[in-house]
Amino acid sequence: MIDLCLLGTGGTMPLPERALTSLYIRYNGHGLLIDCGEGTQIMIRKKKLSLHDIDVILFTHYHADHISGLPGLLLSAAKSERYEPITLVGPVGLKRIVQSLCIIAQDLPFDIEYIELDGGYRPLELIGLKIDAFPVIHSVMCYGYTLTLERAGKFDIMRAKTLGIPQNLWKQIQQNSAVEYNGRIFYQCDVLGAPRKGIKVTYCTDTRPAKSILKYADKSDLFICEGMYADPVKLNKAEKNFHCMFSEAAQMAKIAGVECLWLTHFSPSLSNPESYLDEIKGVFENTVVPKDMQTVTLRFD
Repeated sequence: MIDLCLLGTGGTMPLPERALTSLYIRYNGHGLLIDCGEGTQIMIRKKKLSLHDIDVILFTHYHADHISGLPGLLLSAAKSERYEPITLVGPVGLKRIVQSLCIIAQDLPFDIEYIELDGGYRPLELIGLKIDAFPVIHSVMCYGYTLTLERAGKFDIMRAKTLGIPQNLWKQIQQNSAVEYNGRIFYQCDVLGAPRKGIKVTYCTDTRPAKSILKYADKSDLFICEGMYADPVKLNKAEKNFHCMFSEAAQMAKIAGVECLWLTHFSPSLSNPESYLDEIKGVFENTVVPKDMQTVTLRFD
């Protein structure tokens, strides 16, 4: 299972009642953060999540509302006695930007490892999750991320017995492609069925609607997508500033066949996003307008 918490739902600037957009994901004892705007660490503490356990931070892009909270978060992680490296992922320029920000966060007791994305698609595997990093459409280089927890096929007990695989090897062969025992080699593919449906989460902000989003969000269990504006009269502004309307995010969710859509990254001028929910449900029924610190646990079927 995967635990998710949308720490904030705001875009551009934090408000007294709305923090900046950031997603905290917890899997198998590891923490992963997507974006880290001003005040992110405050929301982590409010939710009683762990700063110490954050092993990976993915950045969509380098506008201030998505990265300005990083120095404070790293300092707080250091004060929580973290010593293991933290991996940062983001578009080209990541190391230069982070090192500039961290002039005010020097002498950290852990190393920072960098993975820079050059503008194209990049597959990754971090903390046991398959991660697809894909470019979207914004005023600067920007990425969306799809995270997948894959699930192996079902173990065939009768087949294992027929092949003479000792029971004490069953767990090993489910975790390894092959196991050698008393001069014989047993292969995982002989005792596992076809891969079963895993868990898939896609996160996109800031962007215009894009074919890449439809491709990688396809059949996601949860699609978290920016909805900067809701009122149709804001469409020209959305196009000019490379952001999404509520209706456009819902249309992408519908085409991609996702299970659930969470809207986020609301404009500071959008004081009551919930008032547009009924209208957007007419485009995609399973749409949620989340509050800050909205949480969900996704489990295998």
